[in-house]
Amino acid sequence: MTEVVLDASAVLALLNDEPGREKVESALEGAVIGTVNLSEVMAKLVEKGVPEPQAISAIDELELEIIPFDTHLAFRAGALRPLTKPLGMSLGDRACIALGLHLTLPVLTAERNWQSLSLPVPVHLIR
Repeated sequence: MTEVVLDASAVLALLNDEPGREKVESALEGAVIGTVNLSEVMAKLVEKGVPEPQAISAIDELELEIIPFDTHLAFRAGALRPLTKPLGMSLGDRACIALGLHLTLPVLTAERNWQSLSLPVPVHLIR
């Protein structure tokens, strides 16, 4: 059963052994990630010098359910722009929040500014 949507920052904290990784690890069973955030994780890993096959393997080992960024999520993420622009939030941030709203699930992130948003789903910080 799906219980939480993971932001790229949460997955990266786990993979990079950063503070907050324990909270992410305990939420892995039943966690989902959207394809936009999956792309962000991949980009950060290869940017850090992790070879592509190794990065893919590390992500695959997490056994996350991966949710495609479809037309509905694109519209929802775009509609979040006025709310999130003052906080400097990216498309990836909005895509993650849109997925949480769509699935009516809490979102797990390292991004503190998300807590200042008034959302109908909880935002849980990993640190």
